[in-house]
Amino acid sequence: MSDASVGRGLLVDLVSIDSPSGEEREAAERLVAFFEEHDREAWLDEVGNVRAPADDRLLLTSHVDTVPGEIPVRTEDGVLWGRGSVDATGPLAAMAVAAVETGVSFVGVVREETDSRGAWHLIEEREAPDALVNGEPSGWDGITLGYRGMLSGTYVATSESGHTSRPEPNAIQHAVRWWNRVEEAFAPDEDEEWGPVFERVTTKPVKIEGGTDPDGLSVSATLDGQFRIPPDTTPDEVREIADGRLEEGTVNWGRPIPPVMESPRTDLARAFRVAIRQTGGDPRLLRKTGTSDMNVYASAWECPMVTYGPGDSDLDHAPDERLNLAEFDRSIAVLEAVGERIRP
Repeated sequence: MSDASVGRGLLVDLVSIDSPSGEEREAAERLVAFFEEHDREAWLDEVGNVRAPADDRLLLTSHVDTVPGEIPVRTEDGVLWGRGSVDATGPLAAMAVAAVETGVSFVGVVREETDSRGAWHLIEEREAPDALVNGEPSGWDGITLGYRGMLSGTYVATSESGHTSRPEPNAIQHAVRWWNRVEEAFAPDEDEEWGPVFERVTTKPVKIEGGTDPDGLSVSATLDGQFRIPPDTTPDEVREIADGRLEEGTVNWGRPIPPVMESPRTDLARAFRVAIRQTGGDPRLLRKTGTSDMNVYASAWECPMVTYGPGDSDLDHAPDERLNLAEFDRSIAVLEAVGERIRP
């Protein structure tokens, strides 16, 4: 069993380092130093991931980056306040400590909050481990088995400029009308009820721009939209429906992230349930409506996997992000028990 002060010290150090996506290097170097201090080889790879390979029966991995936003780092009444304390520096630090204690493999990946560059690089560059735990807040007694997928697209349209009194629609109207048709396509029929969010496609416009071009001869519009996709639907199916609502313009689609739903009956999931009970908890099995790097790993690797980590996910990206340190300590105990249980 690891010394609680070791984990808390690493956690405070990492939370105190500003590490938004693309600026993870200082935090990554602190992680490398932590592993070297404990006689483990570690280094930064080509994209900035922290690599500390060891026993590949289990790979513990979480992301080094956070979203932007300054929250003064402080500890009050056993609670650590600071950006990233929950998402996902708490899980990251807990995994680093557990990896050192149990001798399993570890990777801290970069840019999860933007384009998951670190996770995509990992699946392209290394073989699958025997089992994988992705680090995100689930609560120390929770295990996340499923995430919806995501598809992003940018609608682009251009029309001739003209007096605003003319009835013909311009590019901005084309963009808005296309998005309205898309939302209608994914809404339930009038005689149907909304199902659980996890089980349906949801749509969200995230940015729209438009206006008369500098040449004064045309009007342009772009609209960025996101689609969250449940496990019984594929990104290709969503794209076909959205493309089918086009009357003007085109859509430039990003790389799809497929949904994932893991079985609760794998040896890895069982090991977590046993470890949580041994630590005094009642295991909870979760499904998340968002997307994580677990989706990326599941798209390429067929090994058992779950997502786990301390913290309340309702505090992700929040201005009052904070982590209970006793929960952090328990999460390390759970991870160490899992690491010992699935090793020979």
